[in-house]
Amino acid sequence: MAKNKTSKIRKSAKLQECQIRIPGVCNFDDRTTVLMHKNGAGMALKSNDSQAAYGCSACHIEVDVINGKRKSDFTDDEILIMFYEGIFRTQLLLIEQNLITIN
Repeated sequence: MAKNKTSKIRKSAKLQECQIRIPGVCNFDDRTTVLMHKNGAGMALKSNDSQAAYGCSACHIEVDVINGKRKSDFTDDEILIMFYEGIFRTQLLLIEQNLITIN
């Protein structure tokens, strides 16, 4: 029997505020929020859910664009920094929700 890969952390993204908040891009629509994972875990693999951010659909698209046309004029590095800041904010929310703990 296949194991359900949807974790409590992924489910927690539903109706959360976007934590990426890219200026001029973010739609601030919590109905579109998902748990966004950092690329680079390997082909068809996602990084750990604790290294992800709550992100709206618009920010998700902007972060996923690599060497393509973005809606914003931000550089790849600036987008990556905003994504990492979103991960940090999301981690704090996950700690508050007791979904991750620090010993």
